[in-house]
Amino acid sequence: MVAAQTSPNLSPSSEWICCLDKRPSERSGEDVDIILTRLREVKAFHRFPPPLLLQICACAFYECLDKGITLFRQGDIGTSWYAVLSGSLDVKVSETANHQDAVTICTLGIGTAFGESILDNTPRHATIVSRETSELLRIEQREFKSLWEKYRQSLAGLLAPPYGAMESGSNNDRLTEKDNLNLDSANKTHNKIPSEKLQRAGKVLRNAILSRAPHMIRDRKYHLKTYRQCCVGTELVDWLVLQSACVLTRSHAVGMWQALLEEGGLNHVDQELGFQDKYLFYRFLDDEEEDTPLPSEEEKRESEEELPETILFLAQIGPDALLRMILRKSPGQRTGDDLEIIYDELLHIKALAHLSNTVKRELASVVIFESHAKAGTVLFNQGEEGTSWYIIQKGSVNVVIYGKGVVCTLHEGDDFGKLALVTDSPRAASIVLREDNCHFLRVDKEDFNRILRDVEANTVRLKEHEQAVLVLEKSPRASSLGSIKYTVISGTPEKILEHFLETMRMDIHHSEPDPAVDDFVLMHCVFMPNSQLCSLLMFHAYIFNHFCTYHAASPPGSEQERLEYTLNSKRRALILALRWANTHTYLLQEDPAAITFLEELYGSVSNDSRMLRALKDLVPDLEKVVKLHCILRFSSQADWRLAQQKTLIRQFSNGEERLQKKQPIRNQDDILLKVYCSDHTYTTIRVAVAATGREVISAVADKLGSTDELQLVHLSSSAEKQILKLNDVSVFSTLSINGRLFVSPREQLSSLAPLPDQEGPSAGSMSTFELMSSKDLAYQMTMFDWELFSCVHEDELLFHTFGRQNFRKTTANLDLFLRRFNQVQLWVVTEVCLCTQLSKRVQLLKKFIKIAAHCREFRNLNSFFAIIMGMSNPAVSRLSQTWEKLPTKFKKFYAEFESMMDPSRNHRSYRLTVTKLEPPIIPFMPLLLKDMTFTHEGNKTFIDNMVNFEKMRIIANTIRQVRHCRSQPFNPDICQPNKNQAEVRGYVRKLCVIDNQRALTQLSYRLEPRRT
Repeated sequence: MVAAQTSPNLSPSSEWICCLDKRPSERSGEDVDIILTRLREVKAFHRFPPPLLLQICACAFYECLDKGITLFRQGDIGTSWYAVLSGSLDVKVSETANHQDAVTICTLGIGTAFGESILDNTPRHATIVSRETSELLRIEQREFKSLWEKYRQSLAGLLAPPYGAMESGSNNDRLTEKDNLNLDSANKTHNKIPSEKLQRAGKVLRNAILSRAPHMIRDRKYHLKTYRQCCVGTELVDWLVLQSACVLTRSHAVGMWQALLEEGGLNHVDQELGFQDKYLFYRFLDDEEEDTPLPSEEEKRESEEELPETILFLAQIGPDALLRMILRKSPGQRTGDDLEIIYDELLHIKALAHLSNTVKRELASVVIFESHAKAGTVLFNQGEEGTSWYIIQKGSVNVVIYGKGVVCTLHEGDDFGKLALVTDSPRAASIVLREDNCHFLRVDKEDFNRILRDVEANTVRLKEHEQAVLVLEKSPRASSLGSIKYTVISGTPEKILEHFLETMRMDIHHSEPDPAVDDFVLMHCVFMPNSQLCSLLMFHAYIFNHFCTYHAASPPGSEQERLEYTLNSKRRALILALRWANTHTYLLQEDPAAITFLEELYGSVSNDSRMLRALKDLVPDLEKVVKLHCILRFSSQADWRLAQQKTLIRQFSNGEERLQKKQPIRNQDDILLKVYCSDHTYTTIRVAVAATGREVISAVADKLGSTDELQLVHLSSSAEKQILKLNDVSVFSTLSINGRLFVSPREQLSSLAPLPDQEGPSAGSMSTFELMSSKDLAYQMTMFDWELFSCVHEDELLFHTFGRQNFRKTTANLDLFLRRFNQVQLWVVTEVCLCTQLSKRVQLLKKFIKIAAHCREFRNLNSFFAIIMGMSNPAVSRLSQTWEKLPTKFKKFYAEFESMMDPSRNHRSYRLTVTKLEPPIIPFMPLLLKDMTFTHEGNKTFIDNMVNFEKMRIIANTIRQVRHCRSQPFNPDICQPNKNQAEVRGYVRKLCVIDNQRALTQLSYRLEPRRT
């Protein structure tokens, strides 16, 4: 995985597309491997056995649909089977022959497979239309039938009925967890036989406890009753937390023990089904039999060796087990901590992205866990009364309509059943489990309707001229004064500002956090430009003067009351202005109107003696802000601009200037750009950092004296061409590591070829850095990453999420930080693939694991993840001979590190790790950007012509995570570097890499050819 500049989860190259575009007979083994790497990223293919997956790579084709394209219509005779690789498609069904009557019944997302009707030549059951630009994998009918005949047994469990097995779930099969809870609590039986892996995990933990803390397992007396050979829940949690750093919290440890309890490797003495961090007694499975012998010395030694791997395994499955245990509790038994864990889970479910946080908190208290073991079980039938809304937590289901068969498949994160509750109508389709062991979150109709009623009852709509202008929601928590507190859900920009001015806290200093107001200050640029904000703040600061100007009579009340009202209004406007100026210090330098506003505001206060006395606590702070901006704006402006220009030029040069400390790049800075022509000559132009593609083309055309209609092209080292749009902003900062800018007439685009120096190094640099201390390397990487991270302004995260072209602002500092992530990742791959000696490659892997460990120690998660992802690159991970020679100790370290990259439950492992760290932290930025993009794309910015402020609040919370990471200064004394500090510093800042995945794969096959 490489962190792309625009989307952190996209592949760095489209080489796999080129491979799929080849005829099957022309595809090489390398082509198949490249395709296989891409397909393994799609969950739908995880269940396919390797031979079947290789066959698909050999015969499938790539298809890309623009938004609104009809793939096929209901009634057509099918010719191909499809799987969705990216994007989404709508499934439309019509009861008549008229396609205009078609109704969208669901949406197919990534990982969905459809089109199995080609097996028996039946007409298509639905019309498929692309909802957005979508990438599909297509297999033609003949090849798919051949695969079906050859792999019928494998495919039978994966395909939907009527091609796979379908059973009508018996009444017992369809008992939900809610129903089963009563049976479980009545019977208190627990006869589950643990899986082989969990049975072994229980044995390893028991042996390790007997070896390290034998007093924990003993006979215990409680209320005159003796419980044989058991442990105490709190002691088990205490012990597990101390064993490994991958056990992040006590609740994490509870989840790990719960995973054993669910499988029967550990049992409560009274057969309770939930593990608790309390003085309760638990017994290992091996101790259930009387007179179980103690482990031998050989067994203890084996268990000690297996313990780290066992804990790592349980740490991965523990969070899910904890969530299941909590969801199995009845709503009345859930604690505050339980509700927070459920709420955190709901925050990252795409089906709930559009709901307010208040509704999600309400859902956390009523959502129920439901699981079904067998594929083919019918969850509910078409025509039945709708009683519940479902969200898929694990597995997939088929949507079946009578007479039409399977019309689509739904996967993890999708929901179904809500429409029948809202409209009080019968189920429109049957839902059938597509695979074994599916888990669902269920909200019953009664709870669903109550939440809707409660939300409506707690919602206040303010209207003007019969139009809603502000929507507020009563907060479940009262304010510090005991009065009702309201949360802004949506509103016009003016009314939102007015609300925050009226309700802001006056009992705290403007430098202290006030989350509600801070959300507005941070996010206002999305819906209210600086010019509008300044104008409105000035209005509120002069509200008394405005009143007197536009009204013949004075405001009501005594003169003292009118003065207090005026002072209060000015104080509120002043406090918000100070918060705004402190948050956007650097960006205000580029906005003369904003600086003029601050100067006028200061002048209006300082020139009025009554105001000066009443606002004396705020005036000095306002004076400091105004002076700071004046100094930056006017003092030695020419020298300052020249210094900035030189710094900027060095940002993107390959010379010794890289060693200088990085400075933030700003919109008003200029940059010298090299732009190449098809004959590899180049011209150098000077443009603004935020220059658009149109402005770059114009500057190049002027320099060349060309009258041709030129295209601006980003040409990668693999010869991949991306034509840049005319309104693209700051085009230089989106270049790949070895990418270059070219200009060319449209008719000459095909002749563009990469420069020789874009290929990257031909020899590795191991001889240079193998003598450097791993800790020194990690330290200097951390110093460089911190410089880059410190330059990133919070606003750049907004510009990146909402589209910088909409603001005409650069995100160059953020792009550089993401570029560094890619560079470190590719450095690892490049060095390994250029190392021809097997023993040296093993040493390289050990070196990188050590560097990663030190990066984690320094809380540099950016380089830590980059190194681990580099080692998991297919060109490195396929080197089986190299990995076989790696010592066991390092394999265990790598496995532990890799577990932190586990994407399940929305990267829960990483998020738990970060919560345990104290700032300063260098975060894994691609994941933060993914969170913001998820919120942005899942929620409209405007609803009924009002700002969706709930969306603003969620994104602001993500940006606060970045603020938290930088809330403490970086301590350069965390490591005492050796004498060759300058050499190490120079090396880590000038990494040379190959960024062509195909070239890296070819080098990998030369090192270790494919085994026949």
